[in-house]
Amino acid sequence: MSTPPTKPPVRPRRVALFVTCLVDLFRPSVGFAAVKLLEEAGCTVEVPPLQVCCGQPAYNTGDRATTRAIAAQVIDAFEGYDAVVAPSGSCGGMLSHHYPGLFDDDPGMKARAENLAGRSHELISFLVDVLGVKEVGARYDGSVTYHDSCSGLRELGVKDQPRNLLGSVQGLELREMKTPEVCCGFGGTFCVKYPEISNAMVGEKSADIASTGADTLLAGDLGCLMNMAGKLQREGSAIRVRHVAEVLAGMGDLPAIGEPERG
Repeated sequence: MSTPPTKPPVRPRRVALFVTCLVDLFRPSVGFAAVKLLEEAGCTVEVPPLQVCCGQPAYNTGDRATTRAIAAQVIDAFEGYDAVVAPSGSCGGMLSHHYPGLFDDDPGMKARAENLAGRSHELISFLVDVLGVKEVGARYDGSVTYHDSCSGLRELGVKDQPRNLLGSVQGLELREMKTPEVCCGFGGTFCVKYPEISNAMVGEKSADIASTGADTLLAGDLGCLMNMAGKLQREGSAIRVRHVAEVLAGMGDLPAIGEPERG
């Protein structure tokens, strides 16, 4: 008796981009880079206009009532899509790991939150692990080092995926830090509540970055990148800071994070 052929996995096609607050307000080019990468991978990308913050700042400060209200809006905005993709491990982790627990006392909303959680992904992980992307057609002439953000690494398992895709970028040399997995000290509201500790942590991180000799720092979370960029600039460093999606999408000639826009 012959074995019936296995059906190929269904690839998500209608994808919603969760832009994130920091991308929307400070670095829209990351959102455009995400759209470019997703479309090149064969997805139809939409940006739901009613999306709001993922609620992580309220969640981290213990304000569950506000977080629930925000989560309910996000769940409404992203219903009906094959996948929800965020260019941020922290926001992606919020949707996929923390939303269901907000509604333990409401079975109907908990089911909807679990449905969204199952469809939510960090951008680079989605490209590699779900869509099977193995290479990009970008070029970046320079040396880079990559920082593993805490949520992306520890909640979502994002580690090898960006490095694999960076390996396909022409002209790019990856130089690893001694401790790429160590926190940069941002931690959302952590850096506000404990500024001295945060500054000490990002100081150690900036030294590790500089020790690689790389001319560019990459990561997958804009909060981490802005924190490290600020420290590097205060130290007078010439190291450029970019979101990994910008380099993978061939947008590495844009002004780096923290640099003035070209007039």
